[in-house]
Amino acid sequence: MGESSRVRGDQVSDSTASTFSEGDWYHEKETPGYTISYQVKQVLHTGKSKFQEVEVVETKAFGRCLITDRLMQSSLNDEAIYHESLVQPAMTAHANPKKVFIGGGGEGATLREVLRHKQVEECVMVDIDGDLVNICKEHTPTYSAGAYDDPRTKLIIDDAKGHLEGFADEYFDVIILDLSDPLDGGPCYQLYTTAFYKICLSKLNSGGILVAQSGCAGSLDCSNCFTAVHNTLKQVFPKVWGYTAHVPSFMSEWGFNIAYKTTGADFVSLTTEIDAKLAAKGVAEYMKWYDSTTHTRMFSLGKFVRTALEAEQRVITVENPVFITELTTGIDKQ
Repeated sequence: MGESSRVRGDQVSDSTASTFSEGDWYHEKETPGYTISYQVKQVLHTGKSKFQEVEVVETKAFGRCLITDRLMQSSLNDEAIYHESLVQPAMTAHANPKKVFIGGGGEGATLREVLRHKQVEECVMVDIDGDLVNICKEHTPTYSAGAYDDPRTKLIIDDAKGHLEGFADEYFDVIILDLSDPLDGGPCYQLYTTAFYKICLSKLNSGGILVAQSGCAGSLDCSNCFTAVHNTLKQVFPKVWGYTAHVPSFMSEWGFNIAYKTTGADFVSLTTEIDAKLAAKGVAEYMKWYDSTTHTRMFSLGKFVRTALEAEQRVITVENPVFITELTTGIDKQ
C-alpha cells in the first residue's frame, strides 16, 4: 500500500509488540470487544524501515502476508480483490488512460493492475518507503509480477505530494491514491485534505479520473474515514461515487472513492458495459474479481452506508484533519 501502514477502525500500532515466531497467534483488535487472529506458519522477513516495522509471514488462513506496524496490509489469497477494486473501475471507465500516477502502492500490485492496460504509456509511482518496496520485490514478487521492470514504470522513492506538484497541469489521465489511512503524526494525513485534492484536480486532464482507497466501509465503521473522504472529495470534484468490496483478510468491507474532473457517465450505469470494456482493453483474462456483476455489487451500497454518506458533513483540511488513532495488537506464543 505504501506511504505507511493500512489501519482499521480507530487504531494505531503498538510498537512494543514482540517479534513473530512460527506457530504464534497474531491478534488485531478491530473494535472494543472484537479481535481477529491469524496463526503464523512461517516467518520470511522481520525488520524495520525508516518509517515502519515490516514483516512478511506465511499464515495458515491467507498464505503469504505483508504486515506493517502489526497490521495486515495484504495477503496472497485475496490481494486481487483489493487491488482490482482500487484500480480497475477507473482504468476501465477512462477511454484512453495513457499517463497514470500512483501515490503509495509499495507492494507493486497497484502498479501491476495499471500496466495490464496496454494503452498506458507512462505510470509514475511515488512511495515514501524504499525499504518496503525492496522487501516486497524479494518476498512477495507475485504482487508486482514484473511490473517494476516494465519500461513504462517510473518509480520514485519520495513524498507523493511533492512530486505530484512538480508535474505540469493536466498531465495525468488517472490518479490512484493507494495510501494508508490518516494517522496522527503519520506521513500522509495531509494527502486526504481539500488542499491535496485540489492539486490532484489540477494535474488531471479534462477527462481525468481520481480514485482513493478510503478505509473501512462496513455498516458499523464507514464513518471512521470513508464517508469523510467522500464528502471532502465532493468539495473539489464535480462527480464523486463511493463503493466497497469485502476483503477477507481485513475482516471488513473496504471503501474506495472515485471522482471525475468533469461530468461523466454514472459509474453505476456503466454496469452493462464493463465486460465489453475489459475485453476491448485486453484485460478481461487477468481479472480474478472484477467484472460487470462485481461492479454492480461494489457500487450497490447498503442502506446504513448510504445514510451515513448522506449525513456526513465533515470536510478534511490541513487545519481540521481526520485521524484514525487507536490500536491494540498482540502475539500469543505457542
